[in-house]
Amino acid sequence: MTTWFIVMLVVFGAFKIIVSSLPNTVIESIISKYETHPQLEEENSTVTINGNNVEGEKKSKIIHDFNEGLFLDRYYAPPHNEGTPLIINAKRGKKDFTFYIYSHEEHVDVVKQHKKKVVAYSLRSKNLQNNDMFVSADLA
Repeated sequence: MTTWFIVMLVVFGAFKIIVSSLPNTVIESIISKYETHPQLEEENSTVTINGNNVEGEKKSKIIHDFNEGLFLDRYYAPPHNEGTPLIINAKRGKKDFTFYIYSHEEHVDVVKQHKKKVVAYSLRSKNLQNNDMFVSADLA
């Protein structure tokens, strides 16, 4: 009985040391799979406004502003937004995501869709909030 206790104590101790001392890159890759507001890459994303693709510097600016946006709150039911959304189709690894972005004066509502899973949250991004390229819900 004591032999098994000592063996299990050593095994759990070794497991604890291994798990608690993982490199930062491993931890970041695990966390990035489950984060609500992911960082997008420009080459793996397409930006659409009113059915028209956005290219060049405008696309870079929109993706940069989206990446720099400050996560505010997660909605448990997607908000009923009016107006024309800014649509970003992005690919991360093997997964395809669609982001619908609705601009308001004080925040930006984002609806993220992957297959049938929908997650809604709000961001604070000064440039996306004041963006004149798409009609916001407040003006519609």
